[in-house]
Amino acid sequence: MKYSTIKILPLFLGGIFFSQSKQDSLQFRNIADEILVNGTAYKNLYDLTKNIGHRLSGSAAYEKATNWAVLKLKEAGADKVWMEEVMVPVWERGKESLQIKDQSGKWKSIRMLSLGNSEGTKGKDVEAEIIFAKSKEDFDKLSDAEIKGKIVFFNYAFNQKFITTGQAYGDAGKYRRNAASWAGKRGAKAVIIRSLSSALDDVPHTGMMKYDADDTFKIAAVAIGPKSADELEKALKSQKVFAKLNSNCAMKGEKRSHSVIGEITGKIDNSVIAVGGHLDSWDVGEGAQDDGAGIVQSIEILRAFKKMGLKNNHTIRVICFANEENGVKGGNQYAENVKKNNEKHLFAIESDGGGFTPRGVALVMSAEKRAQIQSWKNLFLPYGVYNFEMQYAGTDVEPLHDLDVPVAELVPDSQRYFDIHHSDEDTFDKVNRRELLLGAVTMGQLLYMIDKSW
Repeated sequence: MKYSTIKILPLFLGGIFFSQSKQDSLQFRNIADEILVNGTAYKNLYDLTKNIGHRLSGSAAYEKATNWAVLKLKEAGADKVWMEEVMVPVWERGKESLQIKDQSGKWKSIRMLSLGNSEGTKGKDVEAEIIFAKSKEDFDKLSDAEIKGKIVFFNYAFNQKFITTGQAYGDAGKYRRNAASWAGKRGAKAVIIRSLSSALDDVPHTGMMKYDADDTFKIAAVAIGPKSADELEKALKSQKVFAKLNSNCAMKGEKRSHSVIGEITGKIDNSVIAVGGHLDSWDVGEGAQDDGAGIVQSIEILRAFKKMGLKNNHTIRVICFANEENGVKGGNQYAENVKKNNEKHLFAIESDGGGFTPRGVALVMSAEKRAQIQSWKNLFLPYGVYNFEMQYAGTDVEPLHDLDVPVAELVPDSQRYFDIHHSDEDTFDKVNRRELLLGAVTMGQLLYMIDKSW
């Protein structure tokens, strides 16, 4: 009798779990069908990129984008839509140019972009000999006399050995962020870096840099494309090379702006499950992959849940964050307001890796919560989503983790993202409709499981 009970009990429990898994599998299919067949994300992305375009925080285009987001959230069926006030930095690029002169004596114009938040040359030509450093270690070996009065050039390339290109981005990122402070402290006139790019083309990429608090002289910082960087390094091995930089970029203080938020009210409680992206972009390209994709994917989840009549237990909230690119003011302000209002959040995920084919979800949370999500892996496998091992989260939702909120980020295929990231190449035509919608499917399926289980 005891033996029979032991044998039967696992089969009985297995039947319950199979039934539950089958129900969830059917709901996964329903979510995918609704988004892939009726999804409006691709159309919305066209509207955002072509009718507004790039939208740096503090710009008129960004303010236009906030009105666009309010409209799209209402169209998606949000029960409530509002703007959340946030102060954002204002940085303007202005006209800029970089010329190089080698032993031929002729100036040659080089494609370039000033780095975001960099100070410029106030419209004056800054001309000096270029001194080369492959890496920070090479730079540290140079004497102050060798650096003073020169323009320092760093040619630190993406490490092509990394399969996940985000690792290469993280490895090379310190040159974009810190090179101006390193060089400025030692008397350099300006700094040039190799763009953070996995491509070997000649496209320059911008992105945020910063000065240290003790920097007494804030030198201009610019990026050039990988091809120009390699050509410049080759020339410097055999001759002296001079640069002439002229830029008008500068910080212009702060202004009042907004993140945009919409939600579907929970039927059981007001605990929040949040999904979002950042509404701002750099002032080049169209901000399609970074991060128009994340914005329209998040709105698409709300639309699909509403259209399907899913009765979510908890509030599903979409957040279009302000100012991720050059300050993270939107994400920080949102977390501050959550703390101040004592608002309970169960989970928050951001899509900020482009609208490419989803491969998984990165998770920052307790081991218990992570294990629970990983136990759902078989539900995601039919959709090509398998990687739940990575541990990082979207920049805008990271501040919520300080409030003990489990946070995450969608993990799309990474191979093409940094070819176009922060450059003129980030345009609507680089986005594939199916890939974009599948990212919304993955996040929608995950939100469904969390809403049901937590």
